[in-house]
Amino acid sequence: MSTLETLFGQIDIYLFDQLLRGRIVPGMRIFDAGCGYGRNLVYLLREGYEVFGVDSDAKAIGSLRGLSTSLAPDLPPGNFRAETIESASFPDAFADVVISSAVLHFARDDAHFASILHGTWRVLKAGGLFFCRLASSIGMEDQVTRIAGQRFVLPDHSERYLVNQGLLLRLTDELGGQLLDPLKTTIVQNQRAMTTWVVRKGRMTCAQDSLD
Repeated sequence: MSTLETLFGQIDIYLFDQLLRGRIVPGMRIFDAGCGYGRNLVYLLREGYEVFGVDSDAKAIGSLRGLSTSLAPDLPPGNFRAETIESASFPDAFADVVISSAVLHFARDDAHFASILHGTWRVLKAGGLFFCRLASSIGMEDQVTRIAGQRFVLPDHSERYLVNQGLLLRLTDELGGQLLDPLKTTIVQNQRAMTTWVVRKGRMTCAQDSLD
């Protein structure tokens, strides 16, 4: 394993970009909604961030607790819980950064999507950073087949809940957020499209804007 992979794990490159741009800094409390085995948390654990996460997969949470014990032994195991995002037991408005990576597109329908999004958003402090990567139809509108609502069949034959630009902009407004970056979409060789959605909770101050 390379030194870089040891340090950063298999972190999402767009989350890594947020680190490079100074938006995620030591002292911040990080919450990973749908953390899985912790692929986005290796660096944060190693560097002493206060990290929390939930996932419905108890096996994944057990593995992540082991990873945390090895990289950040002072973090309580209870920081990582086998719970659904929509019923997570963490308090409201306690995290400076919330990560939602490849989670929301597994929503079953509009109500489930809204429930997951609300459960993710509610733990974020005012002024906090919401980082989300999710499947979309952006740039692939003629290559996906609608099943019902926002559920589609993709060219790779998987089924996903797909957002589009209009929906993400509307949700940003409804949540009372501010886009920190333009929506950025990567098309994976005509198989699927992944969009990065980065939002500040609440209106940015001039000072925050100048720092970013």
